[in-house]
Amino acid sequence: MRSSRLTATVVGSLLVLVSGAALVVPGTASATGRDDDRLSWGARLLGRQVLPAGDGWAAAGPGTTGGSAATPEQVHVVRSRTELVAALGGDNATNRANATPKIIYVKGLVDGYEDADGRLMSCADLADPEYSLDAYLTAYDPATWGRVAPSGPLEQARVRSVANQTRQTQINVGPNTTIVGLRGATLRGLTLMVDTANNVIVRNLHFADARDCFPAWSPTDGDAGNWNSQFDLVSVRRSENVWVDHNTFTDGDNPDSELPVHFGRPYMVHDGSLDVTHTASRVTASYNRFVARDKVMLIGSSNTVGPDVGRLNVTLHHNLFEGTMQRLPRVRFGQVDIYNNHYQLSGTGFGYALGVGVQSAIYAENNYFALGSDITAADLLYDWDGTAITVRGNWVRAGRSLPRPVDLLAAYNAEHDPDLSPDAGWTPTLRAGPVLPAPLVPLVVQTLAGAGRLPL
Repeated sequence: MRSSRLTATVVGSLLVLVSGAALVVPGTASATGRDDDRLSWGARLLGRQVLPAGDGWAAAGPGTTGGSAATPEQVHVVRSRTELVAALGGDNATNRANATPKIIYVKGLVDGYEDADGRLMSCADLADPEYSLDAYLTAYDPATWGRVAPSGPLEQARVRSVANQTRQTQINVGPNTTIVGLRGATLRGLTLMVDTANNVIVRNLHFADARDCFPAWSPTDGDAGNWNSQFDLVSVRRSENVWVDHNTFTDGDNPDSELPVHFGRPYMVHDGSLDVTHTASRVTASYNRFVARDKVMLIGSSNTVGPDVGRLNVTLHHNLFEGTMQRLPRVRFGQVDIYNNHYQLSGTGFGYALGVGVQSAIYAENNYFALGSDITAADLLYDWDGTAITVRGNWVRAGRSLPRPVDLLAAYNAEHDPDLSPDAGWTPTLRAGPVLPAPLVPLVVQTLAGAGRLPL
């Protein structure tokens, strides 16, 4: 919190000194070449800002500096998917290996479905010629196909369609990169993929609707089967030292609540907001807003004991989870520090907040939970084959009652078996500034979290 206030004070003072004037950055390699690609002093300062020392797991090891060392030729302003790919290195298929320090400012709306000519494509444009949803629903109806996984030419055509979409809407980010949204910037219909890309910073962006055009039917997922999607808004895999800060994550104008039902189950086209998987580690997510989403944050994607052991270390602080349903986060293996976050949770579709998974070590301190009348403190934890969680100083406001301190673990254990242990086996040391008392968290988080709150 102290570092955020200091940043706001310094940037705000600079903006006052220059009277809000936008200045041309000498040597800025604008991807558009337009005269109005100007950056204020505040934007320039934020583009060069590094993660403060001690600010969560992303401060471990070498720390997180992103593209702060970029030369003027590697500072870009982008307005389209084509320009974003060009700024990241020029070839989406190989950009994940481009380790040149770079700062990328996003201006306006960038849509992942935009082709090279600026035309917005549809799901039909990405579908394999042998695929159609109508044919898929007819072929794999459990009433005739049975409760076995789809197979054969039509399922193969769906897989090829997913590959087409991956090439189009999955935007690959390389190491030593900072991506900053200018005022009102939105990334829509795309996945920002940070895979084998150490030292990345993503700030001040509105992420919306990373929809999957071709969800997979999984008949044995749960008692009734489920539709599963592939594309997250931001995915961090096989990477270290990643800072995700002051962003907003939503489904845009395509909420899950308005999607159809097929095979008796919601036709889910969205996956995670910010997932950390496949041995990734040293991630800090701070001052973000996760709004009206079902699956929010998966930390670790498999129960298999192997490469993830000792990895998946993540810090979450001063984030807002508003109207979200599950995975806030769900954790496997990692040491995950969750403090000073604000949860506003309600609705019949709510599942749980903190998922205690295999060999996970969650430390949850001074968080504030505002709960609808149909949710109790006992509903906030969920045992995904984990054994322990440390909880300290958390407060709950249930319905119209007054907020009060609640032992989340005691509330859970009183209604569920087997009990979870109260000691996750570690104590966080990487925190930039004092931990706020839980009653102050709503005011601070509501004021500062999300895109558009940084002074630009």
